[in-house]
This record gives sequence, structure tokens and C-alpha cells, in this order.
Amino acid sequence: MAVGLLTEGISEVIATTDHNAAPMGIINRNGSLHMVLFRGSHTARNIVRDRWVVANFVFDPVIYVRTAFDDLPMDAFVSEDIDGTAVCRLRDAEAWAAFAADVERSGDESIVVRLSPLKEEVLGPRLHPVNRGFASIVEATVHATRYVKSRDPWLGRLIEHHSALARKCGGAREREALELLERYIADLTRE
Repeated sequence: MAVGLLTEGISEVIATTDHNAAPMGIINRNGSLHMVLFRGSHTARNIVRDRWVVANFVFDPVIYVRTAFDDLPMDAFVSEDIDGTAVCRLRDAEAWAAFAADVERSGDESIVVRLSPLKEEVLGPRLHPVNRGFASIVEATVHATRYVKSRDPWLGRLIEHHSALARKCGGAREREALELLERYIADLTRE
């Protein structure tokens, strides 16, 4: 199967495993697909156990923030059957791509997984103009997942930078996502 939905580089998607969702980057270099997973995450545990993952194409900034720090309700997921294997995708995804996932390398802190396309489907595409506010929410969320663990001041400054861009360039949904992100950061860094 061709890698139709993923472009060259790193595509930020909402990865789903067994009733679990998290923002993840899928690396596409010359058609070779990989993910780097941090040990200890639900996503890593499920992929190692079940050997599949679904990339969900979603353009809701609130979902990126929420899935980075919290669980979605069970009704946010639907099951798809691929040659007798049930996989989970997000109910509201505009498109999805399922992959077989095999651990290629394993280290103390991370796992590199090779992905092989199984099936992809475009469900209800909408045109999404490039929006720096949306991109900044994704960036701030990535930095925040690391900041709440390390409290690295540099990451804090990056979050502030992207938060300012989200306020300036985003719409109502980006502002809602930003407020949610700020609450998660405050709750998770409270001493």
C-alpha cells in the first residue's frame, strides 16, 4: 500500500491504540515510516503488545491538548476490522491510516517502531488553511509534555512563545485549547 496520507518529514497525528489516544509524530523518510515512543507511555505499551497503531487526521487543537494529558471517553473511539484484526480509530477523524507496528530498536528511554501501512480511509475531508495558531498549539503541547516532567526553563519560554502566537493567530478553538493547556501545566507543576 502506498503511503498516501503521510507526507515526507514528520506528520503530527493523533495516534490511537487500544482505546488510547495521544498526539504523536510519524516520521516518513523516503517512504520508510517510523515512530519514536517513550517507554512507560500507554501508547508504547499497547503498540508493543498489539503491534498496530492508527494515525488519525484531526484538525481540532483541543483534541491535541486533551489527548496529551488525559484520556478520551470510550465513545470517542470506533472499531475498524482489517483482515480480522480490530483496530481503534477516533470517531471524529477526517481520515485515518492503520499500520502494523514492529519494534525496530529499543533503548532505556525510548522505542523505535517501524510502521507498515495496512489500510487508510478519507472520511470527511475539509479544507484547512495553514493556521499558525493551530500549529502553535501543537508545538506548545509537545513542549508542555516535556516541561511538566523536567520544568526546563527553556521549554517554558518555548511554551510562552507558541502561546502568544496561538492567541494572535488562532481562533476560538485555539484559545480554548490554550486555556486547557495552561490548566494542565498548572495542575501538573503545582508543588
